[in-house]
Amino acid sequence: MKLCIIGTGYVGLVSGVCFSDLGNDVICVDKDLSKIENLKNGIIPIYEPGLDELVIKNYKNKRLKFSTNLKDSILKSDIIFICVGTPTKKNGNDADLSQVYNVAKEISKLVKKFKIIVTKSTVPVTGGDEIEKIISKKVSKKLFSVVSNPEFLREGEAIRDFYKPDRIIIGTSHKKTNNVLKNLYAPLTSRGAKYINTSRKAAELIKYSSNAFLATKITFINEIANLCEKINVNIEDISIGIGLDKRIGSRFLRAGPAYGGSCFPKDTKALVTTGDKFKTNLTVIKSVIKSNKNRSSLMLKRVFDILKNKINNKNICFLGVTFKANTDDMRDSSCLSMIPALIKKGAKINYFDPTGEKSDFKKFKNVIFSNNIKDAIKKSDLIIIHTEWNDFKTINFKKDVKNKKFSIFDMRNIYSVNKMKDQKIKYFSIGN
Repeated sequence: MKLCIIGTGYVGLVSGVCFSDLGNDVICVDKDLSKIENLKNGIIPIYEPGLDELVIKNYKNKRLKFSTNLKDSILKSDIIFICVGTPTKKNGNDADLSQVYNVAKEISKLVKKFKIIVTKSTVPVTGGDEIEKIISKKVSKKLFSVVSNPEFLREGEAIRDFYKPDRIIIGTSHKKTNNVLKNLYAPLTSRGAKYINTSRKAAELIKYSSNAFLATKITFINEIANLCEKINVNIEDISIGIGLDKRIGSRFLRAGPAYGGSCFPKDTKALVTTGDKFKTNLTVIKSVIKSNKNRSSLMLKRVFDILKNKINNKNICFLGVTFKANTDDMRDSSCLSMIPALIKKGAKINYFDPTGEKSDFKKFKNVIFSNNIKDAIKKSDLIIIHTEWNDFKTINFKKDVKNKKFSIFDMRNIYSVNKMKDQKIKYFSIGN
């Protein structure tokens, strides 16, 4: 099939590349000329394991193209995927849909024969209705169909999630459209992926509800970890004990920092705004947002306690600064609030992240990026394991840290409390 993917961000690029790898002719469109030129040369704008190989392979095979020409790309395609950003509005909690609506306006100028317009961008309930309304101002409804097809791609696991999805949600009541999309996803459904056809509004709400529920699980286990710290119980035992209940499941029951990234923070806020719009008080989600907001402050307080409030001139090392492992995404990462707060108290920050130096910290004088773990930790008074990269799981702290009075604050519970005790390392973890 001939597909046009509008937007080469995380969702658009991964989806476009994987669709091309399934044998479709895909044009990925973006208005950013430098990004498109880089993609043509195999330079990938995001960190996602395995993505660069797939881009190079399918670009060479000419199934995958990159373009800045929206008009030409739409005219050559049968299915158009909208994959632009829907961030939280600067002065509110609702989603900023301006990019989506601008794309819809551009599409409305170019539809001359029947097109399926698929929203992969996360839009609130009725977002699809608005897209349809915008396009129908210039195009007969007989010439297009607007579908909600939410993505469920985890950063760091996106390619696997595309090829082996838990479910494929298609929100449309248009039979012809549904049949076309069934054929598009046939290579995945033939391997066992569940294809679910719902109304467009239901598909939009499924996406938001899924993310809100996962955010709730993270927040729940973090709050139980707080209790564990007060009563001398190991949170790992609790996570295993409740996670083995099939009604609950073990995933997203790892205590740690506040949730972050591209989805959970903005989608929980947008869902609450949708609830308010339809006069429904989503009290659980509101509590989740509030608790998660407080999480970074609690983590910071733990740091102050570990250092007995003597922060000035302390060398503090952050191992990992992204919101989670296997991604270069800094959005809503806990360290974005923790590091400035520690600098304000006079700390000297050194950090290492496998995805490289971050522009977020270049404005701070007392923040230094190290090119390797050994250099990052060697002079540390406190080492904070912020992200659970595999690189951090086998460090010889005794050998590599020159300051013999150092402490470790493991925000991901990577290491064993008992093993650290045996090595006589001052070790602090979450929920213990």
